[in-house]
This record gives sequence, structure tokens and C-alpha cells, in this order.
Amino acid sequence: MGSQRKPLLLVRELHTDFIHDVNLALSAHSCLGLHGESGSGKTLLLRAIADLDVNEGDVRLDDRPRELFTGPQWRRQVSLLPAESQWWSDSVGGHASHRPSELLSALGFPEDVLSWQTGRLSSGEKQRLSLVRMLSNQPRVLLLDEPTANLDAGNTDIVEQIINDYLRQHQAAAIWVSHDPAQLTRIADSRAIMDQGRFLPEEN
Repeated sequence: MGSQRKPLLLVRELHTDFIHDVNLALSAHSCLGLHGESGSGKTLLLRAIADLDVNEGDVRLDDRPRELFTGPQWRRQVSLLPAESQWWSDSVGGHASHRPSELLSALGFPEDVLSWQTGRLSSGEKQRLSLVRMLSNQPRVLLLDEPTANLDAGNTDIVEQIINDYLRQHQAAAIWVSHDPAQLTRIADSRAIMDQGRFLPEEN
């Protein structure tokens, strides 16, 4: 997958109890669009790459084996944005010390959003704020599990542009799970389908 440049993310023979041997390579600036039926293993693949579930295989970031990172170090660099984000503090600002004000503004949030109670957040607000939370760590690889599923068309366009800009500006790459073929056409430069735990690259 991706171009002939040196891979930023390299995955070889990655497998779990459900996921069969997965091989992929992503270079900087690239976005792999991943689709498939519910239950096909899309989320499980992202979780395995992020090392959140038990898995085996060779996974490398900039040719550095995953085993040389601590779990937190790896997940800061290879970061999963789940479909349902977790909120453990009463206030938005309690989830990290740094929130890029320009990014919050671009996503339509006022200056006082950090003081908002998390209990008042809608599903769409949670989704957008969890994106800010992830990008504030400046990860190299974004593992995006339906990142716009709860958003209207306007906010979807904004999120797509923000992620596209991020990949370009930070020499990053992404795997973007979506059920929307039109979205995958817009955002992905390569595509693959998950089918009962099997990762099947598609021809461009």
C-alpha cells in the first residue's frame, strides 16, 4: 500500500484469534481507506495495530519494532480514535493539559469549551473533541474508526480537511475505517476490504 517511499508504518504477518495474517505498508502522507461488513474485523485490526488486543506479528514505525516502545509510547505515536470515545474526567479540560485553540475553533467550539462538563456533550461533540485530544499528541499514524459517523455533512467536511492537512503537515499516515464509499473516494489514496478477518487490498 502507499507509494515506493520508505514505509512509515510496516505491518507483516499480523494476526489474532480472528484476524488472519495482515501485511501492509503506509508511507508518510498516505491514507488507507478500510471498509467491510459489520463484524468483518475492521476495528479488531486497528486495535491489534495499536497493541490494545493480544496479537502477534512484526509491526514497525519508521523501521523501529513495536517491541522497543512501551505501550503508552507506542499508542501515543500510533494512535487509535475509537468509534465510541471514553471520557474519564468531569470536564473537557481534564482530559489533557494541551488543546490547540486553532483546532478547537476550526471544529466549531468556543473558547470556554475546556470548562464544559463532559456529561453535556452530544455524540458529535464527543467525536470532534476526541479527535482534538488525539491530534494534540501529534501521532505519526492515525487509526481512525468511523471518525465522522456522528457528524453532519458540514462537520464531516471540516474533519476530512483537518485530517488531510495533518497528514501533510506532520509527515503522518492514516488508516480510515468508513462505511461510506463516497468518503473513501475523497480521503483515501489506497483501499482495502476486511472479509471475515482477512485483509484484502484493492487495486487503485
